Amino acid sequence: MSHRALRLALVPLTALALAVAVGPAGPSRGAPPSAGGSATACDKRVNDSADTLLPCIRKDELWRYMQDFQAIADANPGPDGHASRNSGEPGYLASAQYVANIMRNAGYNVSIQTYTFDYFAYQGVPQMSEVSPTAHDYQLVTEWNPGRSMGSSIASLQGVGSTLIPSPGGSTSGCAASDFSGFTAGNIALIQRGTCTFSQKVANAQAAGATGVIIFNEGNTPARSGGLSGSLNPIPTIPVAFIPYAAGADLYNQYQQAVHNGTALPTMSLSIHGIHDPNREDYNVIADSKSGDPNHTVVVDAHLDAIYGAGMLDNASGSTTILDIGRLMKKVHPTNRLRFIWFGGEELGELGSKYYVNNLSAAELSQIGYDLDSDVTATPNYTIGVLDPAAVDFFGRTVSTQFPANVYAPSTVARDEAVNYFNSIGKNHMFFSPIGTDAQQFNLAGVPASGLLTGQDCCKTQEEVDLFGGSTGNYEGNIGTTDGGCVDNPFRWCDNLANNDPDVLTFMSKAFATMVLRMAFDTTTMYGSQAAATRAATARASVKSVREAEPERGSTK
Repeated sequence: MSHRALRLALVPLTALALAVAVGPAGPSRGAPPSAGGSATACDKRVNDSADTLLPCIRKDELWRYMQDFQAIADANPGPDGHASRNSGEPGYLASAQYVANIMRNAGYNVSIQTYTFDYFAYQGVPQMSEVSPTAHDYQLVTEWNPGRSMGSSIASLQGVGSTLIPSPGGSTSGCAASDFSGFTAGNIALIQRGTCTFSQKVANAQAAGATGVIIFNEGNTPARSGGLSGSLNPIPTIPVAFIPYAAGADLYNQYQQAVHNGTALPTMSLSIHGIHDPNREDYNVIADSKSGDPNHTVVVDAHLDAIYGAGMLDNASGSTTILDIGRLMKKVHPTNRLRFIWFGGEELGELGSKYYVNNLSAAELSQIGYDLDSDVTATPNYTIGVLDPAAVDFFGRTVSTQFPANVYAPSTVARDEAVNYFNSIGKNHMFFSPIGTDAQQFNLAGVPASGLLTGQDCCKTQEEVDLFGGSTGNYEGNIGTTDGGCVDNPFRWCDNLANNDPDVLTFMSKAFATMVLRMAFDTTTMYGSQAAATRAATARASVKSVREAEPERGSTK
């Protein structure tokens, strides 16, 4: 992951200028989502036990929060013209204001942590087509993906370097300037994926005068045959497209045939436009309880940003879970300080949580004894995932990171609290690691953590079907297929309200509430472990290599 220049500012909510549009049920309301806005028994009493808190977590109130997040997204379209709550955009800013207002009105001490990041968004819808000899419009997601680039070109296609069909040992196509020795400036370069980075290939193409680049997969393994989407840094000023091996082999054969016959080269059209701001502001919303020991703080977090568009499953659902719990616990006097945080930039590489943790002083870090993470809690074709530092990753289903024992053992306390709740309502569970969630940043800093998730994208396994029902394939989106779902597809714009199950959201929120209650009143786990500053130093040293090896979103080669 490339280094970004980040800066910190903690400002009062009232000083934050938020010139954003909101829907009719938007964030200016700041009132609890109860019928008619009237005070209820739940709002009046101290919900400091499962017997009092869990009955107050109701489907209709959770769903009203979700409706509000959808209204915010609808009122704030992104540069592509679709509803958006992406980091760095007005919809995310409005979401931050919405959460901050509710928590402030509930009596929490609210602050906004500001940082900057490298922002890019597509403007309009990218286009790719073959003009001749065979006219064909390529379909986004299924046939091609745009790279983070900007520009337009209609030009002849020219193959570059040692292209191999297929590539048995890794193609070097486009990796050296000499590959472009016979390249005609103005053409679009056809390059095969291979042994060097995508950015290196594109930089060589630009230096040779290419007006566009099409990179196709290698075809040497199943994993390197289908569609791909690669990371590019810096952002090229010519359009870059990524296509599957089969499509690339077809274009390469057309190019070779034209050269052999002395006929016109294939003509391609690429159009990719975007907005790039290397210092776009983003926000973490932090809400501290006014009581509880600040030297023993429990962080309760969810990421507030969407990945593409409205982001209702990922992660308005998790944000709703902790927002409802926070408001219902407003009269509670916990033993330990509760710090609710809605992080930004999680979908871009856990930017908000990484910045928050990395900018804590040793003394501040030593005060944090636990983290609970709520990341996707309303999946229709759900799994029930409980975070466990020793478990397999959700994506990949292998153990990719080993955390120190002093992180693992206390992490099981909240984990087992969730398991007990699921057992009590007759539901199974699976363990997943925190990799890919904000909880990972706390584990890396030596802080025990657990949390919940319900799955996204593809593909739900038969083992999960046996445990939770439903069907194999997509967890969400077009259920019953394996097309990848809504969440991680930038040009489907379907992670909307309908992509969530309110019943799943309700029982998952109740399970998460039991975890919050357990740690809010814990006097053994956080108090009995070694000093957090020492714990953090040990953990940071042991996992330093993990962070240094973290890749950009999407593969770089």
